[in-house]
Amino acid sequence: MWVVDKAPYMQESIYGALPTVAESAFVSKMAYLIGDVTVGEQSSLWPFVCLRGDEDGVPTTVGDECNVQEFTMLHGAALEDEVSVGHSAVVDYATVGEHSLVGINSAVLRDATVGPNCLVAAGSLVRQGQTVPEGHLAYGVPAETRPLSDAQRAEIDRVHDHYLQMGQEYKQTGRFE
Repeated sequence: MWVVDKAPYMQESIYGALPTVAESAFVSKMAYLIGDVTVGEQSSLWPFVCLRGDEDGVPTTVGDECNVQEFTMLHGAALEDEVSVGHSAVVDYATVGEHSLVGINSAVLRDATVGPNCLVAAGSLVRQGQTVPEGHLAYGVPAETRPLSDAQRAEIDRVHDHYLQMGQEYKQTGRFE
């Protein structure tokens, strides 16, 4: 992990905390990180992503091999390893378990927990304090749950693998950095 005063992306310190980003991570120069933020190995943060760890004592953490796609906001959030967060999603003071996918334009609200190997469908709302059990699909507003199908499990794998590869390609070529 490295902390730099002049990162190629927008970052700010608050309460004495400065973002910490793994050297192998891809962070777009159009991403914004503030405060107590940690980004893990081989993760990718795409343009117009905002990660806020700007409340004293409340970090935002992104595990290894995660991808956070364009126009997404994470605030006081915890993403475990291999999490994909789709375009325009919000994760606000919530936890997303390993190898899960939060779909496009969905929201996971305060004190909610999305278990490991889960899929939050596009446009869905995981309510404050709600728990999505391991291996489940959360769908609708407010979200209901049911076990994942084999096709949905394959989609989680496909998105993770695609963004892991693309993030590393962007990192190596210097695109958007």
